[in-house]
Amino acid sequence: MDELDAQIVALLQADARLSNRELARMAGIAPSTCLERVRALVRRGVIRGYHADIDPAALNRSVQAMVSVQVRPLSRAVIDAFKAAASTMPEVLNVFVLAGGDDFLLHVGVQDLDSLHAFLTDKLAKRREVTGFRTSVIFQQVANLTPGLLSGA
Repeated sequence: MDELDAQIVALLQADARLSNRELARMAGIAPSTCLERVRALVRRGVIRGYHADIDPAALNRSVQAMVSVQVRPLSRAVIDAFKAAASTMPEVLNVFVLAGGDDFLLHVGVQDLDSLHAFLTDKLAKRREVTGFRTSVIFQQVANLTPGLLSGA
């Protein structure tokens, strides 16, 4: 990616609803050039999609937590099965497969603390492959919408 591609990506990360004309104006290029650049970024898989940033509280998920999970036996089949199962649980917002002491990190969003407790005891703890988990409740979340793209980091 060159600097212009990085600038286009950063602008789209900040506001994916920009029209091509507005995006081109902000990037200082012709609309036709901008459109071709965006299409090339999509073709190369740099831009994977456009998403709405939804307030979890508006979806009745005002309590969020990060749950570190350990599974055993540690095999590809167990990892793939747990990953697939966790990604279909309505409480789970994101699934991360990790290296190190924990095997997974689940970003969970639920209505209240009772719902979090129910998820942990009724769904997670009952899975045969889960040997342990730790839960951290999230108080606040701040997103970095343009992580290091323009600085070359």
